[in-house]
Amino acid sequence: MDVETAGERTQPELKRAIGPKLLLFFVIGDILGTGIYALTGSVAGVIGGALWVPFLLAFVVAFLTAFSYLELVGKYPRAAGAALYTHKAFHINFLTFMVTFTVMASGVTSAATAAKAFGDTYLRAFVELPTWAVAAVFIAGLALINFRGVGESVKANLVLTLIELSGLLLIIAVGLYAVARGQGEPSRLVEINTGETGAFLAITAATSLAFFAMVGFEDSVNMAEECVNPVRIFPRAMLTGMAVAVAIYVAVAVLSSMLVPADVLAEAKSSALFRVLEAGAPAFPLTVFAVIGLFAVINSALINMLMASRLLYGMSNERVLPPVFGRVHPGRRTPWVAIVFTSALAIVLVATVDITLLGGTTALLLLAVFTIVNIAVLVLRRDRVEHAHFRAPSWSPWVAMVLCGFLATPLSGRPLSQFLIAGILLVVGAVLWVVNYLVVGKVEIDPSRLGKE
Repeated sequence: MDVETAGERTQPELKRAIGPKLLLFFVIGDILGTGIYALTGSVAGVIGGALWVPFLLAFVVAFLTAFSYLELVGKYPRAAGAALYTHKAFHINFLTFMVTFTVMASGVTSAATAAKAFGDTYLRAFVELPTWAVAAVFIAGLALINFRGVGESVKANLVLTLIELSGLLLIIAVGLYAVARGQGEPSRLVEINTGETGAFLAITAATSLAFFAMVGFEDSVNMAEECVNPVRIFPRAMLTGMAVAVAIYVAVAVLSSMLVPADVLAEAKSSALFRVLEAGAPAFPLTVFAVIGLFAVINSALINMLMASRLLYGMSNERVLPPVFGRVHPGRRTPWVAIVFTSALAIVLVATVDITLLGGTTALLLLAVFTIVNIAVLVLRRDRVEHAHFRAPSWSPWVAMVLCGFLATPLSGRPLSQFLIAGILLVVGAVLWVVNYLVVGKVEIDPSRLGKE
C-alpha cells in the first residue's frame, strides 16, 4: 500500500514472489530457448561439423562471468544488476547509464530475435503472415503477461521451460536412437570450416555467436528484489541452471552434427533442428516440434522483456532515466510504463533487423557489459559488507575479463554489421542521457537506492 513520505506519495515495493525452484527454472528457461532453437544452423555455418565446440567454449566464458555476478548480487541484492555494480565500482554517472541502456537493449534485441524466430520459422509450419503483424501480436501478448505480475510471469516461465525442455530432449532421444541404429557420421565432430580465416577465427567467431545461447543467467540478478532471500538462493540456482543448459546444448550439437551435414544445417538456419528431426525420425510429425518451438521462443522473449522493464524501472528511481519509467501500477504492482516502452522498441527491431544479426548483436552488447562487470568485481573487493555472501575464485574475474573482452572485438571474427547495430543503439542511449540532463539536470546517483523506491 502506498505511504506518504515528506509530502510525496511513494510507489509500492515490488512483490517477493520468486523462491529457489522458480529461480532455477527462470535461469534454465532464459538460457534455453531461442539460442539453440533459432541459431544452431547459423553457428554450424561458421564452425562446420565441430558444432559442439563453440557452445562448450561459450559456456566456459559465461560460467566464469557467473562467478562475478554471484559475488556481486550476494553483496548488493538489488534489481539494477550490472548498472549497480558499475556505479559502485567507478562512480561515473554516464558509464552507469550506458551500461544500463546496453543491458536493456540486449534484452530487447534478444526478445526481438525470439519474435523473429516465432514468425519466420515455427509459425510458418501452420500459416504464413507478415512478420511485423506477428511481432506486434507476439510482443503485445508478452507485455500483458508481464503486466499481470512477476508471480504470474515466472509461473508461466515454469510451464514454458518444461515445454521447451521437452523439445530439446526429443531431439536428443531421436538422435540417440538414430545413432544406435547406425546412422550418423562421427568424423564430422572434428571438422572445422577454416575457409579464408583459419581454424582459430572460425572457432572464435562461432563462439561469439554461440554465446547468445548462453546469455540469460545474468537476467536473474535484475529480479533480485522480487526473490525470497536472494543472497542464499542465487548461487545454487544460477550454477545448476547453467550446468543443465550446457549439458543439453552439447548433446543437441553433437547429435545434430552427426546426423546432418554442416552445410545443410547452415542452409536451414533457424529451422536446423527440423532437419535433425527429419534425419533421425522421418515419420515424426514436424508440426508437433513446431508447436514446441513456438513455446520455446515465447519463453525466451518473456524473460528478456521482464528483465528489460525491471531495469528501466530500477534506474528511473535514481532519475537517470525519466521518472515516468518508474511508475508502478497500484493494483498489479508492476512497472507498466517500462513494459510499454520496451515492448514498442522490440516491435521496431524485429521488423527491421535479420535474426542472425539480432542474435549476434545481443551477444556483443552483453559481452561488453560482462567485461565491465568482471572489472567491477575486482575493484569492489575493497568494499566490505557485513553479511556473508558468495565469493568468486580470485583468478576467475581476470580470466573472464580477458575472454569477454576478446570476444567483444573484431579480432574474434565478429562481423562488423553487429558493431553497426550496437553502435546505433548506444548512440540512442547517449541521446537519451543528454535529453534527461537537459530536462532534469545533473543527477548524482545513490548506489544504495538503485532498483528501490
